Amino acid sequence: MTEAAELPPAPEQAREVFGDRFADAVRYAELLAEAGVQRGLIGPREVPRLWERHLLNCAVLSEVVPENVTVCDVGSGAGLPGIPLALVREDLKITLLEPLLRRTNFLSEVVELLGLDHVTVVRGRAEEVMGTLQPVHVVTARAVAPLDRLATWGIPLLRPYGEMLALKGDTAEEELKASATALSKLGAVGTSILQVGEGVVDPLSTVVRVEVGESPGGVRFAAKRAKAARVGRARRRR
Repeated sequence: MTEAAELPPAPEQAREVFGDRFADAVRYAELLAEAGVQRGLIGPREVPRLWERHLLNCAVLSEVVPENVTVCDVGSGAGLPGIPLALVREDLKITLLEPLLRRTNFLSEVVELLGLDHVTVVRGRAEEVMGTLQPVHVVTARAVAPLDRLATWGIPLLRPYGEMLALKGDTAEEELKASATALSKLGAVGTSILQVGEGVVDPLSTVVRVEVGESPGGVRFAAKRAKAARVGRARRRR
């Protein structure tokens, strides 16, 4: 392991955030630093800042996720933000949705190793699982795509009156303005930019919240969702 790939000790904030799951968070960080780098899931230069930039940055998303809801982490990759969120919120039912086999293999290994019984790994693209994946209360995402494109994948997976929570950086406000028309067509009824992680991460984590009404994805996706549901019911009858 090169010097650039050495994992630093966990900061004190990690003990506070992860609580009883702190040891599991450390093991996850070690897996990212070792197998995650070896398999090309994260770059070796990210290892020295795994705690602040990745694990804690994602874990503080829990501040704005409602209690006892279902969550789909779209484009979960190496499990960010889904796995840190799962470690701090055992009340959630979380699906890690990822299309690439090498990533889903890694995610499945992590879920089993850490005993995350409330987490399910699904291989597929968001547009492919519509009708087979039960609509969720919350969709999460981090570093997947620009907001307008991400919304076309994530919003149709929501239940009526659900919300998409996207971890973004300095471009959050700009992306939100540029996506206003697209979000409206997808059934969004409210948007906001939230700052979370005070006392834990610096800078604070930026979250774009998109709330939907009774037709997540808009009219076009409502028809597509209904068709997928009919096909699913027909298959189950066979």
